[in-house]
Amino acid sequence: MSVRIRARRHAAALAAAAALVTSLAGCSEAATPRGPGDDVPQVARSTHESADRAGTAEAAAETAGAGADAQEAPAGPEKVRDAFAGLQATLDDTCTPGAGDCAYLLGRVNEELTGLDASMKADRQGTGHFKEPLAWTGALRTTLAGDTSTANLEKHYKDLIGTRDRINTWMQDHPEDYR
Repeated sequence: MSVRIRARRHAAALAAAAALVTSLAGCSEAATPRGPGDDVPQVARSTHESADRAGTAEAAAETAGAGADAQEAPAGPEKVRDAFAGLQATLDDTCTPGAGDCAYLLGRVNEELTGLDASMKADRQGTGHFKEPLAWTGALRTTLAGDTSTANLEKHYKDLIGTRDRINTWMQDHPEDYR
């Protein structure tokens, strides 16, 4: 095969690759009325969730009629289930306070407890139904006093992990609440 033929084939292959890259780049810029599409990996899921909540509130306002206040319907057990699953995902993780390996775990446990607390408060069964877990997370919030720094989370390691484990046990004893 001559050098010219090989050069032409390489040029054609490079042109095809460039066209493919250009077309793929265009795909990643896909947009929907609420922003980038689900095919854009760098967009935080919370962006989509907040847009979904905003869309739900707008739809409820339209349904309720002009001038009426729109309120979201109370959450069902799936919200509690999803939040509890996030908390359960931390059960096998551990760290040693002061060793520098706790920042992620304790921050995540704190976030998962906060999310579970919010989903229980929003559940249609009412806050009285989740009286014990909400009391435990309330006590933890008081203990943390709004300080979610790694140093403070490590200082209250036993409170965080203890609350996580206590809520896990309570939820395991009440499967009807999230299934």
